[in-house]
Amino acid sequence: MKRLAKLLAASAIAGGALLHLAAPSDAAPSNAAPSNAAPSNAVPSDAAAPKAAPSHAVERSRSLPQGVDVSTYDRGVDWGGGRLAFGIAKATEGTGHDDATFAANWAKIRQNGLVRGAYHYGHPKNDPVREADHFLSAVASAGLQPGDLLMLDLETTDGRSDHQVNAWAKRWLEHVQRKTGVKAFFYSSWSFAQEHGDGLAGYPLWVAHYGKAPGRVTAPSPWKQWTIHQYASTDHDHNVSRLAADQLRGLGYNPSHR
Repeated sequence: MKRLAKLLAASAIAGGALLHLAAPSDAAPSNAAPSNAAPSNAVPSDAAAPKAAPSHAVERSRSLPQGVDVSTYDRGVDWGGGRLAFGIAKATEGTGHDDATFAANWAKIRQNGLVRGAYHYGHPKNDPVREADHFLSAVASAGLQPGDLLMLDLETTDGRSDHQVNAWAKRWLEHVQRKTGVKAFFYSSWSFAQEHGDGLAGYPLWVAHYGKAPGRVTAPSPWKQWTIHQYASTDHDHNVSRLAADQLRGLGYNPSHR
């Protein structure tokens, strides 16, 4: 996610169950080096620095539930500081990479009573089912609990066409839902989501847009509304949710829905 975060930040500055699940034994590692990108791709052309928001908008932004997302490149997150409502941790990438800090982050997020989510960084050059099973195996090993969120971070095409990338995302998301009963979040930049999100509006949207104040972003087509807005990357990637913590948990794992 950090790679995307740098692209987003630079552009803005410049202008404006699972209990029985096992990973496939023949899963080969991805040919790509693990990504350090924050969940997005490139900032859309309308991502110039926003004009000063009216005071009521600023107050609304402050009232939205706050969260951070992390990977092995993030250190020193204060999960118990009292200001966070949710935390999201990178679990896997491709077919063979596991984030070294996932298990520790996953445990600490829960220990501090936060809504927690796990994300997978996808590579469309690989088999989507193998990638999904790799992710689910890692999450199952760390412990999947009621209310836990699952996410697909898709911000690269790997040279595939728009149609192929879209079909890949659908297959990954469908497989995860069939295995867990969870409609996983789709994460990407505003522009990448609009370009490759056809037919995915039924999945919750986690959108990166650094050219907008927290919570002041409109959803890209085909979504009618976003659920999480990643608005900045400083010490960590910062997010707000338009849903309260209990509502977020309602989008997570529920054993009775399997």
